[in-house]
Amino acid sequence: MATADKFVWPWQYSFPPFFTIQPNTDTRTKQIEDWCDLLLNYFKFHLLHKLDVMDAQTIPLFQNHAINRKLSLNGIKRVLDHLEGKGCLEWEDAKARNRCYIFWRHPEEWADIVFQWVKRNGLDDTVCTLYEIIANDAIQDAQLVGLDTYVLKKAIQVLERRGKAKLFIDDGTGEEDGVKFFS
Repeated sequence: MATADKFVWPWQYSFPPFFTIQPNTDTRTKQIEDWCDLLLNYFKFHLLHKLDVMDAQTIPLFQNHAINRKLSLNGIKRVLDHLEGKGCLEWEDAKARNRCYIFWRHPEEWADIVFQWVKRNGLDDTVCTLYEIIANDAIQDAQLVGLDTYVLKKAIQVLERRGKAKLFIDDGTGEEDGVKFFS
């Protein structure tokens, strides 16, 4: 779906009915799945992790100026509900449902990537700040560069459940959040 420098839109993106939620159940199911795939691919390509629902209609993902179409807010919410059901979305504000995190990789996958990074860099039984994991050029894994801190914390929580890490949260001291990794 993407080249090294430009996102490549799927054929559906130029098909006007794609931007109108279809009444036929089978067609709508396929359409929502296609929207989910498009959203995940778009976010992955652009290394995005967070979506503001109220601003969603203004981003190119949901608005094709070439055909003068955009997906309705109701349509966007249906796509997001489906992503949530697949475990690819978590609401930042569960009651208002205005902002959400998009997991184009599940936290379990991020956990594996983080732990591989730990092993590769000999960081077993050491403490790192979260900033070091996502921004340290000297020992960085390209997959972790710019990873959203919330998504990283979710991955570390997975590692905690596996007995491979312990997350330390800032207790108001102004210190960075940190994590200790175990072999």
